[in-house]
Amino acid sequence: MAASRYRRFLRLCEEWPVDETKKGRDLGAYLRQRVAQAFREGENTQVSEPEACDQMYESLARLHANYYKHKYPRPRDTSFSGLSLEEYKLILSTDTLEEFKEMNKGMWKKLQEKFAPRDPEEKHKAW
Repeated sequence: MAASRYRRFLRLCEEWPVDETKKGRDLGAYLRQRVAQAFREGENTQVSEPEACDQMYESLARLHANYYKHKYPRPRDTSFSGLSLEEYKLILSTDTLEEFKEMNKGMWKKLQEKFAPRDPEEKHKAW
């Protein structure tokens, strides 16, 4: 039975897309990592809580199949901001979020980072 659970999770991981714009924050990549941790021995892994494992799989499968999107359809594909899905994807990409962080830094912090020594030994020599 553990082998079939492992194969179901593997199939789900193969089907789940990875969003390359969300480096370190992507659900698909996180799912792959967690499955690898949970099934370290592959098909030979003994599942300590089979009911919880099955429930987790069913929940992830519903998310992947857009079960709730179809069960509760939206009357319009808009949001309070009026932005499109593509605009949200652009804004939520890791690169754009890093740019926003850089823009929000104060002038003093930017100057400190620019002129601070890179090597810890240089820091002690300067003083």
